[in-house]
Amino acid sequence: MTNNSHLLDLVTSKAPAEGLQSTAIDELTLVRHSRPTNPAHSLQRPALCIVVQGRKQVALGDSTYIYTPSHYLIASVAVPVLARVTQASTSQPYLCLRLALDPVVLAEMRMDSGPPADTSDEPPASGLNIGAMTPELIDAAARMMRLLDTPRDIPALAPLAIKEIYYRLLTGTLANTLRQVATAGSRLHQVSRAAAWIRNHYTQPVKIEKLAHIAGMSRSALHKHFKSVTEMSPLQYQKQMRLQEARKLLIADGINASEAGYRVGYTSATQFTREYSRMYGLPPARDAERLRSLQTAGIGNAGLAGVADG
Repeated sequence: MTNNSHLLDLVTSKAPAEGLQSTAIDELTLVRHSRPTNPAHSLQRPALCIVVQGRKQVALGDSTYIYTPSHYLIASVAVPVLARVTQASTSQPYLCLRLALDPVVLAEMRMDSGPPADTSDEPPASGLNIGAMTPELIDAAARMMRLLDTPRDIPALAPLAIKEIYYRLLTGTLANTLRQVATAGSRLHQVSRAAAWIRNHYTQPVKIEKLAHIAGMSRSALHKHFKSVTEMSPLQYQKQMRLQEARKLLIADGINASEAGYRVGYTSATQFTREYSRMYGLPPARDAERLRSLQTAGIGNAGLAGVADG
């Protein structure tokens, strides 16, 4: 167990409010929850997540990842997850920092260290990975956090602080995962291209031939590697995107279930209701009513889909 008391103090002071909080460092967001949260479907984008207090559980397909102050989580590609904070209280809230990963900067750092090894034949890393925290990574994260006290230093020093964190990741136990994120020809990068197309065109039918061409793979390789990374098929990935977007439309815009289903690409209202109920446990209209009542009552984290908060 590494000693993260200094980092804990820094995150505590910079994340005084509940929920997700932006910072003066664009890539950095902080999270605070003073009680366990309900399971929430969300999209976990590529990021480093460091829990400094409390515990969180994230499910991707059939796999469950639990991370605490002893571990960090790397999301190597955007994946739909079911996440919940399992340990938090008013006196000891769940606290986390999330640093968005920039594959361009990672690639530059790889090139600076010499010609990159050929990763085109390596099996892709999973969309989520857990690594053990180290004193060096904690110190690097603390140096980045301290920059929030001197905003004038952020433009010049934040990129250097982030590169130090990347260096610790590239030389740590998940180095291979980070190398694949940084390498344009890696299987992980190819799957990421396919997943990005689905996210940007989730209302359109998925044509496997087209998706395989975008990824630069054969159809069989796409199915194999896409499932290895995301623990779901491209069609299941699209379904998650559609249902999460539909849920947001139901809550934010107050439209009816048939219209929400149509807007996200469903041609059958019956199919939409069936798949929505299977994912969220209630038909669309009843689920939306429940979530709106929870929001009106001021209950935090009602399970509404969004971007995972670390």
